[in-house]
Amino acid sequence: QVQLVESGGGSVQPGGSLRLSCTTSGFTYTYKCVTWFRQAPGKEREWVAALYGGGGDSYYADSVKGRFTISHDNAKNTTYLQMSSLRPEDTATYYCAADAGYGSCPNEPHPYKYWGQGTEVTVSS
Repeated sequence: QVQLVESGGGSVQPGGSLRLSCTTSGFTYTYKCVTWFRQAPGKEREWVAALYGGGGDSYYADSVKGRFTISHDNAKNTTYLQMSSLRPEDTATYYCAADAGYGSCPNEPHPYKYWGQGTEVTVSS
C-alpha cells in the first residue's frame, strides 16, 4: 500500500523560507513522478513542481521558478520542496502526489494515483 506523508509547513514572514517533505512508503520512484501541488482557499489546486524518477528531470511552475527547488533523498524515500523568497501569494495547503503513470509528469491533479494529506503554509507579516 502506497502512502505519502507531508510535513514542514508553518507560518513565515514574506521573504522567508520553508522546506516541505514528502515521505513515501510502498512506492517505487523509477520512471514515476512525484509532484507538489498547492491549493489556496477558494481556488483550484495548482501545480507547483515535479521531479521525475527520484532525482531526474525537474519541472517548475513559472510562479515559483527561481524560488523553489524540488529534490529527493533516496535513502529516506523523501522528496523535498525548498521554498525561498516566500510571498503572501504562496499561502496555501501544499500536497504531494505520486504516480501518474510511467514516464508521465502531468501538471494536472487528476492523473495522480496517490496523495498526501497536505501541509499548510502561511506567508504573512
